[in-house]
This record gives sequence, C-alpha cells and structure tokens, in this order.
Amino acid sequence: MNIFDKPLTFGPFRFDDGKAAIQGSIEKIPGGHRISGTLRGRAGRVEIFRAPAPAEFLMNNWQSWGPTQKMKAGQKLDGLAERMAAYSRFVFSPVPDAALDHLLSDYVIAWDGGLAGFTSSRVAHPYFAVEGGEIAGYLEYFDTPFDQPVPLEPLIILGGASVETLLETYADLAAAENGVRVRAWNPVGWSSWYQYFTNLTMGDIEKNLGLAREIAPFEVFQIDDGYERDIGDWLDMKAGFPGLADLAGLIRGHGFRPGLWTAPTSVAATSRILAGHPDWIVRENGAPKLCYRNWGKEIFTLDTAHPEAKAWMFETFAALKRLGFEYFKIDFLFAGAMPGDRRRRATPIQAYREGLSVIREAVGGDFVLGCGAPLLPSLGFVDGMRVGEDTAPFWDSRMSGIQGPNAFIALRNPILRWFMHRRWWLNDPDCLLLRDRDIALSANERALYARAAGVLDAMIIDSDDLALVSEEGRALLREAISLQGGRPHVHGVLGDDAYLLSSTGGPAGNVRLAANLSDEIQMIAGAAVPPRTGIFI
Repeated sequence: MNIFDKPLTFGPFRFDDGKAAIQGSIEKIPGGHRISGTLRGRAGRVEIFRAPAPAEFLMNNWQSWGPTQKMKAGQKLDGLAERMAAYSRFVFSPVPDAALDHLLSDYVIAWDGGLAGFTSSRVAHPYFAVEGGEIAGYLEYFDTPFDQPVPLEPLIILGGASVETLLETYADLAAAENGVRVRAWNPVGWSSWYQYFTNLTMGDIEKNLGLAREIAPFEVFQIDDGYERDIGDWLDMKAGFPGLADLAGLIRGHGFRPGLWTAPTSVAATSRILAGHPDWIVRENGAPKLCYRNWGKEIFTLDTAHPEAKAWMFETFAALKRLGFEYFKIDFLFAGAMPGDRRRRATPIQAYREGLSVIREAVGGDFVLGCGAPLLPSLGFVDGMRVGEDTAPFWDSRMSGIQGPNAFIALRNPILRWFMHRRWWLNDPDCLLLRDRDIALSANERALYARAAGVLDAMIIDSDDLALVSEEGRALLREAISLQGGRPHVHGVLGDDAYLLSSTGGPAGNVRLAANLSDEIQMIAGAAVPPRTGIFI
C-alpha cells in the first residue's frame, strides 16, 4: 500500500511535484490509519493512495441515482456510457473521462476485511479508480489554483472487521468530520410524481387530499413537479394552478405539511431566469455550458459562486417558506457540481456547497430532502437524501449498473447504503407504489419494497392515486410505518442480491427480514426465500 507513491509509514510527510505542495500526517486510528493535511498551488488531480485491488468489492457512485453494488476487478458499469451520451456527461461523475476509462468508486470502496474512504468533500472530489490490478485513490481539484492552503479531504484506511462493520465505522467517522446532526423526525408522506408526473392537475391534488387522511397517518403532502411554468422559474405557476400561497394553504387546511419539489441548480433554455440573467449560468468558452437534457429541453447550471445568483436563490427559497411550504425536495443537484467557468474562482464542489448553504439559510429548520445529489458534499446541509435511482411500476433484476428507473435497482441501493441512514441523514428509498391497478409490480414485489423500507427505518413516502390503493395496499403501508424506528443493519452486502435486514430497539421489537431481490430461490440465514420476496424470520 502506497501513500503519495511511497510505502505507508506513520508521521508527517511532504509532497511537492512542482505544481502543488502538500504537507500532512499519517496517524493511527482504531482499526486503521488516517491521512490528512493541506494543499497549496495548482494541483489538478492528485493521487493519494494505491494498493492491490481485491477480487470483489462494494463500489459507490458519487450521487443519489448512481449505484452502490458488488463489483469484480475488471468489470465495468452496465449502461454508463450510453446514459452519459444520451443524458449528461456529468450525471454519474464530475470526472467523466476517468469514469469512462476505468471503474470508479466515489468516496469509499470496501471489501471483506478492508475499506478505504474519504471522509469529506469540501473542496475536491474524492474517488477511487480500479486500474488493472490496483486501486488508486484520487483527489480531483479541477485545475483550480489555491494561493492559500486548502485542506486535503481526509482518507481513512480500515481493516480487521466485516465489510458491514467497516462501512458503519466509515459513516460514523465521516459524520464526525462534517459535524452532522440528524433530526429525529422521520416524515411519512405522499408525493404526486409516480402517478401523475408532469400531468398533475389541481383536480388530482384535491382528490388525493380528500383521501389521504383515511389511508394512513401521512404528515407531508408534497407536490412533485408539474406545477411550475418552467425549470428555473419556481415562483411562476403553469396554467390551471392557483398561486403558491393558495396551494400551500389548501394542503395545510387538510392537516398536512405542504411540500414542494424544485431543481434549484437547473435552468431551462426556455426559462425567464436564463433570458433575464444569462450571466448567472456556468459557462464554457464564453457561452452557457449544457449540463443535461430533460423535459424535452436543454438544461444549464446556475452559477452558485455568482453573488447575484446566490441572492436570487436565497430569495426564491425564502419566498417559498413565506408562502407556506415546510418541506423542500431539491432535485437534480448534480448539476450544481458540474465543472465549468464560474464568476468567482471555486471548484465545482465548493460552488455546490455554497448553493446548499444558501438554501439551508433560507429555509431555516424546515425539512430539506436532497435528490440526484453528490453524496459526501451534501453532509450537514440536508435532512433526508434519496439514496437510489428512480423507482418504477415494474421490476427487472436483469438490469444492473446504470440503466434507468426500475424498482429492483431502486430498492437495492437503500439496502446497500443503509450505513448512511441516521449517520449522515434520513435515507429516502424512493416512493412506495401500492396500487394494484395500472402497475406491473407483483404483490410480493410491492410487499418486499414496503417491508424493507420499514425495517431499514427509511422515509416512507407513497406515490399513488390513492383511489387505486386497495385495503391490501393500505394495510401494507401501515405495516411499513409500524416497522420504522429501530436501528437497522444489513448482512451479506457482498452476496448476490440476497440480504438479511435487521432492526433492533424499535417499536416493533427486534425484526429480521430475509430479502431476496433475485430471480432464484436463495438461502438467507437458513431460510429458503422465494424470488423477489421478503419474509420475516
């Protein structure tokens, strides 16, 4: 194992390649080592760590939608190049060339008996690359010059325990490094998205408000897209909707906390904000830089290092709060960390964190749910985090890697990212789909998803036309809620889509769920579990 191209030893070190000067120390910590220090100069990409690659390991993508999954040395992520070409070069990595050349694991990589992980991402983007038979750990500073020293993102190397225990230890150390405090309230709510998408109408809202109280103890009623005039124009309603104050008042009048979706770092080419303030957009070669395509439009990135753009973002969210919203889902956040030219010298990671800081300041103690978000840079700014790809009304366990919405992939991620829950934030496993009409999910698949979310103590958000949810679906929703509140643990993360989920100390007592996400019968803790099924043991 090498640190800065030299065998690992303890004590202070210096490294200078003529571009950047680094100094720091390597210290012993319980179970391993910690490398920390400062950097000055124009570093670009710095190699910190190199070691032999294990035969198989758990890899992690940098943002919410990207996978955490078991991989083997020499494998590539299925679908990565195609999704990056069709959607955005930056959606699954801020260093797309490296991601296309090698298998990357962002922030952390873990194997049986070992783990290497960076515990912060304040300035640089930390990642590991599998290069032939070796793992290399890098800090990407995006060729940003630093006249004064900036911190290295600390690297920890752990061993001597199971991969599950090491992941929990890593998450604890990263939480301490970032001063994270996780709120106690774990929202139960309803979201409009997976039934209505952008076709949402006021009639749909009023119907589901009328049904919600009799279905389950919902606390939040969240409008998810479909209300705004354009992407970026968050205070302007589309035709057929009342003002935002009236919408929030309607929701509160039915006894729920009003929730609203935005994509605060995304700006459509057709938006009023872009037309009025083209200088607020991240640029390349003097022109606005395309970030991604969605909603049939080209989407650009708000420059959150620009003082006027930051002031606009603050006023937007302060206005939404004044208008009555208390729960904010902020989506497509990867856009805020896209590399490009900004008004003020900053790395994309620094600019992203500035944007989150502004939102947090504007909404105060209200609940903020991150989505499509770089994970490690978000620590300390969000209360909840989507930790997987979008779910869907179908299940396909033949799909893996990065191949689009699918309930199978959407559930596997929160299982394998359980170690983040209540250490970094509250995990959002994406919405439960409990209707038994107009859906391809089987009863077993719906039950597996709901029970797993409950045992994992994850956020419980339903997204159905509630008129289509039968008594069986309502009972399953109530069951999932009853399973919340314990301390979750996952066993078998390096298995083949068969996991033992446990919960201890919660209202439901000590619970064990054998969760088989695969298409074959699997033996889990001595029980033969049918495909796509979860059973209590």
